[in-house]
Amino acid sequence: VIMSEIKLAFLGFGNVGQALGQLLLRKQFDLEAEYGLTFLVTGISTGRHGSVIDPLGIVLPNALAAMSRGDSLGEAMHGLDFVRSCQAQVLFESIPVNYITGQPAVDYLRAALQLSMHAITANKGPVVHAYAELTELAARQGCKFFFESAVMDGAPIFSLFREALPGAKLLSFRGILNSTTNLILERMEDGESLEQAVAYAQSIGIAETDPSGDVDGWDAAVKVAALVTVLMGVPLKPQDVAREGIRLLTPAQISQAASAGKRWKLVCTAQRQVGEVIARVAPELVGIDSPLYGVQGTSSIVTFETDVLPELSIVEGNPGPETTAYGMLADFINAVRG
Repeated sequence: VIMSEIKLAFLGFGNVGQALGQLLLRKQFDLEAEYGLTFLVTGISTGRHGSVIDPLGIVLPNALAAMSRGDSLGEAMHGLDFVRSCQAQVLFESIPVNYITGQPAVDYLRAALQLSMHAITANKGPVVHAYAELTELAARQGCKFFFESAVMDGAPIFSLFREALPGAKLLSFRGILNSTTNLILERMEDGESLEQAVAYAQSIGIAETDPSGDVDGWDAAVKVAALVTVLMGVPLKPQDVAREGIRLLTPAQISQAASAGKRWKLVCTAQRQVGEVIARVAPELVGIDSPLYGVQGTSSIVTFETDVLPELSIVEGNPGPETTAYGMLADFINAVRG
């Protein structure tokens, strides 16, 4: 095995970035033994704890320890300046998502690709708003723009279609793509109000301080837009997805459904029609005969209908930052193996 040392930089070092750092350390020997890969971290940039760049290598365990203590890593630095001076071969980007424009992540990933870095993101925004541009730029520069973790954390959806299903045409999909609302609805079944269920989701760190992205269906809509854009080849923005959240569902409706042996789920669908794709996110009543019925907690599911495989489902059980980190690790291995 020919050894190659790959220089890595992290733009965004919150829960996902730190989980990726820990996963890289845990998989260090496997990467070397199986793929001949060793790595050196040359840059880490955070939203609130400054940035550090060292071309000779940052001691990753020390950086992780500093973050867990809440210490600063160094001076604050603009994202573009960081990308241009980190001297990495792979950029891992995991900053907060911007549903409406995908910025500033799009600019950061474009800058990385222009410098011939592989650009790996966990961010849905750039996939929805700049997929074609960034993919074409990566091809011209001889590198990769990968984003496995943008939808369903580490479950292999994009790479499944890219690698394992050549020639298959995606006709439709249906599923639960927002795990936070799934948990909220489950707790409302147990008698909590929407506010109580949201507060619980916030307390365990899966709902944002402003939960409207989940509750009003924006997070689900942007995931639908990403899947349609990449897997169906039809550019779609979250604003183009017919969207209804769970805000108007009452505890009474939820307990009524339960006594009828049904459950409310926030369901995502997209269907190829002549010349276009019809996509929506809305609460639906599902019965025990539906594969969505048994998807509990923060789990998610998507069922694909293709022209060659009538029904193919992927279920992901209770993901966390570690599963998102794994999607980024898989992208890293696939990118550098070429």
